[in-house]
Amino acid sequence: MSRRIKRMNPKPRSRDERDDSRPFKARSAKTAGPRPGGKPGAKPPRFASERAERRAPKAEPEKAAPAKPVEVLLPTKVQTVKVTADENNMRVDRFLEARFPGLSFSHIQRVVRKGELRVDGKRVDSKDRLEEGQSVRIPPLKLDTPKAASPQSEAAQKTLAALKEMTIYEDDDVLVLNKPLGLAVQGGSGMTRHIDQMLEVMRDSKGQKPRLVHRIDRETSGCLLVAKTRFAASHLTGAFRSRSARKTYWALVPGLPKPKQGRISTFLAKEESEDDTIMRIAQHGDEGASHAVTYYAVVETAGNKLTWVSLKPVTGRTHQLRAHMEHIGHPIVGDPKYFNIENWQLPGGLQNRLHLLARRIVIPHPRGGVIDATAPLPPHMQQSWNLLGLDASRFDPIEDAPEE
Repeated sequence: MSRRIKRMNPKPRSRDERDDSRPFKARSAKTAGPRPGGKPGAKPPRFASERAERRAPKAEPEKAAPAKPVEVLLPTKVQTVKVTADENNMRVDRFLEARFPGLSFSHIQRVVRKGELRVDGKRVDSKDRLEEGQSVRIPPLKLDTPKAASPQSEAAQKTLAALKEMTIYEDDDVLVLNKPLGLAVQGGSGMTRHIDQMLEVMRDSKGQKPRLVHRIDRETSGCLLVAKTRFAASHLTGAFRSRSARKTYWALVPGLPKPKQGRISTFLAKEESEDDTIMRIAQHGDEGASHAVTYYAVVETAGNKLTWVSLKPVTGRTHQLRAHMEHIGHPIVGDPKYFNIENWQLPGGLQNRLHLLARRIVIPHPRGGVIDATAPLPPHMQQSWNLLGLDASRFDPIEDAPEE
């Protein structure tokens, strides 16, 4: 026997409180009026979430992010090229890097390893060196799309302008700078600005930057030779090594050297301390000792108290001229390392700065002829010359000094 259970009338609930899982009978679209915010005759939403979506304002569709440019690889054809003078003695992999800046390292190794690249018809290794005039067969390559050159920064433009202002001589292979006093040639401890770093702004389209061929001291002004190409660097370095380069320096020293022309020949060795590094006179056979030779000649005197001397270094040791002039008792005026004459007073009007100028350099040009560059007196030396009545246009007697 079934029992009928009488239900108690529950408290009426609002529509939002009803169990959404229980369906309810919708009003007929014909008889029902439009719901708030709805269109006449529109089907009513079934769920609270749908009702909320209808009440909320519609958001504008998000714009798609711009697509990143796709790197395009540009194929090349088989080509045969001749090794130029500038590429002489260059490694095969460096040769390909220089000729094709967009070529990846792995691609270079692959074409060489597979024998696709041939030199005079023969297989080579990536570390083999090329010779001028050789014929190189280059297989088809896949190169990155060339990137547009980015404009130089304001700092780079200022650096380039500073180098142009220093330039004494320039052609496609060689650059001669008039280096000012106080500017280092290469970096060191705590050094943020130097010539080698400044040359970065002169990198060419192949990524090569000009190379230093020799150095002069930070405190020395005057001629500094720079090679703009590998070809020039090789030839100019060879000229210094064979002593084909002739360098003339001007200096101001106390007293009158005797004899008025002479040759200084010693061994020099580096002596380091916590605060400083100097070159000392050493003996043959001493550890780290190197032979150094300098010719000197008196150009003009100022009351027998100061003398303008012309110096010609045959060798190129660190601080050679400064150490040699101190060795004969006539250290260069304003030298913070080697001038140690007791109770010596700097004449009034002269600046206590190193009075040493790399006046002139004469060296065979890599492509024939001769480079002959001269630097003017720096401001502090020009001031001293004027005060002492020295004539900078006078003939330089050291010019024809004999070679060792």
